[in-house]
Amino acid sequence: MKSWNGWGDEKNNFEFGLSKDSQNYIANILGESTVLPQITLDDAIAKVPQSRAPQHKLINTDAEVRLRHCRGQSIPDWLATHSGDFGTFPDGVAFPSTTIEVQELLQFAKQEDLIIIPYGGGTSVCGHINPEENERPIITVALTKMNNLIALDQNSQIATFGAGTLGPDVEKQLSLHGYTLGHFPQSWELSTIGGWVASRSSGQQSLRYGRIEKMFAGGKIETLQGTLEVPTFPASSAGPDVREMILGSEGRIGIITEVKVRVTKIAEQENFYVAFFPSWLIGMMATRKIVQQGTQLSMMRLSNPVETASHLKLGGNETSVKYLETYLSIRGIPKTNEPQKTMFTFGITGSKAQCKSALKITKQFISEHKGIYIGTALGKHWEHSRFRSPYLRQGFWDVGIMVDTMETCLDWSVVPEASKDIELSIANALKCELNLTPNNNEKVHVFTHLSHFYGQGCSVYTTYLFRMDKDYDKTMQRWLKLKAAGAEAIIRHGGTISHQHGVGKDHAPYLLAEKGELGMKAIKGLCHVFDPEQRMNPGTLV
Repeated sequence: MKSWNGWGDEKNNFEFGLSKDSQNYIANILGESTVLPQITLDDAIAKVPQSRAPQHKLINTDAEVRLRHCRGQSIPDWLATHSGDFGTFPDGVAFPSTTIEVQELLQFAKQEDLIIIPYGGGTSVCGHINPEENERPIITVALTKMNNLIALDQNSQIATFGAGTLGPDVEKQLSLHGYTLGHFPQSWELSTIGGWVASRSSGQQSLRYGRIEKMFAGGKIETLQGTLEVPTFPASSAGPDVREMILGSEGRIGIITEVKVRVTKIAEQENFYVAFFPSWLIGMMATRKIVQQGTQLSMMRLSNPVETASHLKLGGNETSVKYLETYLSIRGIPKTNEPQKTMFTFGITGSKAQCKSALKITKQFISEHKGIYIGTALGKHWEHSRFRSPYLRQGFWDVGIMVDTMETCLDWSVVPEASKDIELSIANALKCELNLTPNNNEKVHVFTHLSHFYGQGCSVYTTYLFRMDKDYDKTMQRWLKLKAAGAEAIIRHGGTISHQHGVGKDHAPYLLAEKGELGMKAIKGLCHVFDPEQRMNPGTLV
């Protein structure tokens, strides 16, 4: 069973606890932290109010079921589920197993004047699935039972899945036929294919397979006005693309029930590698050239010097890191008091011949930019731990350190300046919070990596760590300052408010800056066509 107030299952495969060395490393940067008291599951269940939901065979009004579907995985969600200040609960949770049952639920919502919130894997970090206070009863529709491969057209390489299919189940069911979707967001273990479409998700190997909008070929969405079916054309010039109405709709126009995706044969070979560049700007230049010249890689990630140093320190193998530092120093990238070197992780997927050629070309780019290629050892470590970050975040939270991220996508011409400004804005957001001298401000540990590379630009993904305050409310206020600082910096540089996490409720206030007044009017008009009475996930997106 999924954890009711954290990441993963009640019995998960990863150790949450941080090593003593890791705790000391962060404490030296931020200072000693305090762990706040946490509410128990029994006490949390006791806070669930009496349901207002009308009776229906598909709707479960059990208090614990409603508790387990009331929040996602954002910082506000974690604070709510650990403090006991939950806000609003759904009045019931429905578990349809067919499209017909979803249709029935939507008609029941019109008949009984209900609010409907679609629920996939519950992994949202932007408040997508959180109910807001409403006079009307709120029903969360969990697509858990709609989790199978429905059809596979091997000639056209189109697979049809129930929208509630989890990432591992997507790959497992496709692999039986020799295929892969290749969509691996960090939430892959617990997120669903329908959720990927609804939030315009991007996977770690999007450089090879594309983002979800490239994979999404069509499907079925149940709306309050009827069924919207999107056929699977390879391409079309027949007016605006209806697929785009579904992509990123975040439950505002209906419930996605079937997803048709473009799949590919499982590759003959796949490996991940690591190299180091002597500086952040040199690494940016090298990776930009690699992607703009069309080198056939499946993923790239360039960590800035602070992220590089932090990851090596938190990796837990001090002896190996010392050997690495010595080797890099001999090869021309010396260890300095201030971090300078930047780590470049990349993947190559394809036939043996394709992989050999791509590796040769990439190593040439690395060498031309004074980088040091070190092979697959750290690449294998990345591959093994690629879905572990949410568990490590949980580990930090458990010792009183909050971890969150801001991510955007920008043109190459502004990436260097913007990435620096986003970091500085977040790092300075808690200045003078301690009401002491400027040299004793509350510290924030901030670092960044580039990922999801395009010829035009790349995703800028910034992580920040800060201490819990004396209580949950004050900790929330800290987060609000940090979130606003990062978002406003993104807007200043013309970046999107989200490259891969979606909008939800947390990013909705910043959407106007990106879409403009006329664009927002058009989005609201689309929502109104499908949902004139605002029953579908109100407060999300717009």
